[in-house]
Parts: sequence; C-alpha cells; structure tokens
Amino acid sequence: MEIAEPVITAPVLKTKQHFEILDGLRGIAAIAVVIFHFMEFVVPDYSKSFIAHAYLAVDFFFCLSGFVIAYAYDSKLNGLGIKLFLKLRLIRLHPLVVIGSVIGLLAFIFDPFSNLYGAYGAGQTILMFLSSCLLIPYPIVHERYFNLFHLNPPTWSLFWEYIANIVYALVLVKLRNKALWLLTVVVAVLLCYEASKAGYLGVGWGGDSFGGGAIRVCYSFLAGILVYRSNWIIESRLGFLAVGLLLLIAFLVPFSAKANHITDPLIVIFYFPFLVALGAGAGLHTRFAKICKFSGDISYPLYVIHYPFLWMFLSYLEAQKPSMGQMIIMIPIGVLSLTGLAYVIMIYLDIPIRNYLKNKMRKG
Repeated sequence: MEIAEPVITAPVLKTKQHFEILDGLRGIAAIAVVIFHFMEFVVPDYSKSFIAHAYLAVDFFFCLSGFVIAYAYDSKLNGLGIKLFLKLRLIRLHPLVVIGSVIGLLAFIFDPFSNLYGAYGAGQTILMFLSSCLLIPYPIVHERYFNLFHLNPPTWSLFWEYIANIVYALVLVKLRNKALWLLTVVVAVLLCYEASKAGYLGVGWGGDSFGGGAIRVCYSFLAGILVYRSNWIIESRLGFLAVGLLLLIAFLVPFSAKANHITDPLIVIFYFPFLVALGAGAGLHTRFAKICKFSGDISYPLYVIHYPFLWMFLSYLEAQKPSMGQMIIMIPIGVLSLTGLAYVIMIYLDIPIRNYLKNKMRKG
C-alpha cells in the first residue's frame, strides 16, 4: 500500500507565513529571464526564439511584489511608519543594486572583446556607475540600445519597483478597494494602448520607452495588491511542478508580430494575477520545499547580477562569431555558472551586508 506523501497546505492569510510556491515561481521567472537574455543575442529574431515571451517575467515580478507587499504591510504600515518601511525596503533591495553596479563597472572596463570603455572614457563611466548605484536613469550608450542603466540593464525594473513601494506607502495603502479597482481598470486600458502602440509589452528598459515601464509596473503591482485584498486565493493540490509549468507556458508562447499586442496584455492582465492566486493557494509537497526556498532565495541575486556577463557574451559573439552549436553548449553552462555565482554573492555579500544594516538600524 502506497503511503500518501505529506503535503504542506496553503498558508492562511492571517498567519503571515511564507508562500513557498510563490518563492519557487519567482525563481523560475528569474532563470527564464537569464535564458531569454542569452537567446536575445544568439537569435535576435524573437519569432525564432523558444522563450521569446520571457520579457513578461518582469510583469509577473511586479504582480508578485504587489501581492507580497500588501500581504506583509497592509495591516501594519501605520504602526511601522513610512520611514521605517522605506528603510526596510532599501536594506532588502539596495545592497544587490550596488553589487550589481560594481560588477557592471568591472565588466565594462575589463571586457576583453570590446573597447566601449575607451570610447566613453572615465568621466562618462563614473557617471554611469553613480547613476546605476543611485538608480537614476542615464541612457547614453547608443551601441547597446540606450538602456536606462547600461552597466546593469535589469535595474530599470528596480527603479520602478522603488517608485511603486513609495507610492504604496504614501497612497495605495490608504485606498479602499473600489478606488483601487477603478485605478487598476484605467491602467489596464493604458497597458492595452501601450501594447498596441509598441506592438508588444517588452518596453520600459530604454530611453525611448521609459513611460511604458511606468504603465507595466502600475498595472501589475495594483493587480497583485487586489489579489491579496480580495482574498482571491485559489486553493488546490496542484503543487509546485504544475503551477511552475503553467508559469513557464506563458514564457514559451510563440512570438508573433501580428498577435503580440493582444496576447501580451491578456497574459499580464488576466493570467499572471490568476497564477499568483493559484500559487498562493496551492499545496506544497514537502520534497519540493527546499527547492522552492532555494529558488526564491536565488531569484533576486540572479536577476540583478547576470547581465554584465551577458554584455561580455555579446562582445564575444561580435568578435569571435562562434557557431550555433558552440552557443548551444555555452548557454546552459552560462546559466548554471551565473546561478552558482549568484548564490555565492548572496551568501558572502548580500546576506551579511543586510544583516549588518538591520543590526545597525536596530541599535540606532
């Protein structure tokens, strides 16, 4: 007779427990982003990439963030205070922003396959580094698509994450659900307009699509808050693998120039909030608990530190022009190596720095 495997049931909202499956989903999304960025350089034509919709992982991150922030702070922000809330968010997010900026600076200066540093010089490089550390948009490098933050491009989404956190503390936490619903519907319309105008929702990272980033974070962050406040938790026994597969399907949707302006908003407006609700209510088999924890822990470091190495990968492709067979081997090795590096940075830099800052804040 087969013994039933123990299952950790979905946490009740009032217990303030961790949503382990959501942690696992965050990790899947982060790894998908890294693979997507590799594939962008190997196969620039999105219609030929197997994971071309992984740029929507950012929208999933924003939705997940809205849910988690509302879950953690809706009931206690008044007692905690806005100043302390923002300090806690800075301690959680900013050490890796600076670490990623340092890695980006070193990769820019010492890239063995590119002389971009020589073209921009020490003065512009210092400004890029400061803007990256302080999250002040500075799109200057035209050879690399005018990213808002050239040294570490993914931090464009962290810029908007910071804005969302500030707006949450000042305004959104006080709004009643009816006002929040109205605001969300308005932003959903703007999201559809942006998708129609740009042809897809992979916008916001460059100087020419800055406003698109604001619309993306506005909708998804608000949707995440509403999932929590509406208690839209879908209880099920699907488990981590099933829900993770459902998330992965969104990233594997074929890219179509004719259909993206429709498929992208549908995924972001309806599918991602549904997955957050499903992940929050799904049961977790104990054998996947450690995987979900590791996946959640590594997601943010991996997202923040990987791209400077992608710049060097692009420089290598431009200089050496390797075959497709060689690149197929390089990408899995690169993803695994970056995941390992992210883990090392998390253990030996990020966590110790955050613990130090927390202790200093308590003593102060």
